[in-house]
Amino acid sequence: MKPNPRLLVAALLLGVAACGSPTTPAAPTPPSAPAPAASPAFGGTDLAWIEINIAMDEELLPLLALTPGSSPLKELSAQVKAFTDEELATLRQLHAEAGLPAENQHKGMPMPGMVTPSLLASATAARGAGFDALLAKALREHLEQGKQLATSERSAGAESRTKALAERILKTRESALAKLQKDF
Repeated sequence: MKPNPRLLVAALLLGVAACGSPTTPAAPTPPSAPAPAASPAFGGTDLAWIEINIAMDEELLPLLALTPGSSPLKELSAQVKAFTDEELATLRQLHAEAGLPAENQHKGMPMPGMVTPSLLASATAARGAGFDALLAKALREHLEQGKQLATSERSAGAESRTKALAERILKTRESALAKLQKDF
């Protein structure tokens, strides 16, 4: 009996097709990554506190940058700058997570403890003891206002990380104020 060419071709095609098919069923596709958790519950106090502190801290940094190396306030200025930079990073992260607008409505707002453009201009023009007196007064007002605001956030805030930052700010402000009162 002569082999049927059509059967040979069909068998060959089935064999080739079988080579491309897995012998075991394909593993099920993993479910897509879980949806991100809803943003933490920021309350109105949290939102205002975040924005006010960002504005106050951002306005303070240019004043601290003016502190000359010969100033007796140089070490305290460096300490305040270090914790301000650290706090700003956390505040900005909270700001983003809370979905606050890019434009900060508190920026440049005249309020206790805020470094204003006129204060910065006066500090730029001041030298020696005059600069030190101006800086000491501005730092005292900034630190006291920061302490007051942190106390309010601690008691009326809702979001846990924001309240924890307020607690940390209370400690840094108290420490810096104690040094300022002791030495200046």
